[in-house]
Amino acid sequence: MRPPERLGPYVYRQGEDSFPLGQDTLLLGEFATVRRGWRVCDLGCGAGALPLLLLRREGGLAVTGVELDGAEAGLARANLADNGLAGEILTGDLREVCPTLGAGRFDLVVSNPPYFARGSGRSGGEKRMEETCTLEELCAAAGRLLKNGGRFALTCRPERLAEVFRALGAAGIEPKRLAQAQHNPDTPPSVMLVEGVRQGRPGLTVLPPIFTQRR
Repeated sequence: MRPPERLGPYVYRQGEDSFPLGQDTLLLGEFATVRRGWRVCDLGCGAGALPLLLLRREGGLAVTGVELDGAEAGLARANLADNGLAGEILTGDLREVCPTLGAGRFDLVVSNPPYFARGSGRSGGEKRMEETCTLEELCAAAGRLLKNGGRFALTCRPERLAEVFRALGAAGIEPKRLAQAQHNPDTPPSVMLVEGVRQGRPGLTVLPPIFTQRR
């Protein structure tokens, strides 16, 4: 196990083989719209950092996570239980698990998916490649899980933003909020944060840049 990390009032533990908790996850945990009483689903939840980050902001959430890796899913369950939090973590391929959850069940779906598409020639390591679920399949799953008016928040690389918008549109999700994170004003963005609304009206709000390093 890696040394535990503090996420507000919660302790987050991850295994030696877990994908390290990164700034993209922390940014998404602050970016996503969340309200008390919402039902939230994290697709590809890993060891459960995003549920903890969202519960840190709003304690009255009903959280569900879906994770392909059994060991990671076990850590996510432990992270909820060890912090005295309720939640459901399901193990399996989200393309198979999500249909069992029921259509229109959630107010918010979140995901920090693999950044690089198969055959793209790019690699951020095994856990950053779309080896199983594609971006289109991820967005389709979110569209099915969300109620009308529900929100889907996710991260992506800048070069895949147009692809994300197309996948969201195909899933019936209208992009509504966009933010870019960059190290400082002199560097290009490294992460895009996107939030869409199921059956939402057209109209995109572009938020001010997020600078992740201070001079």
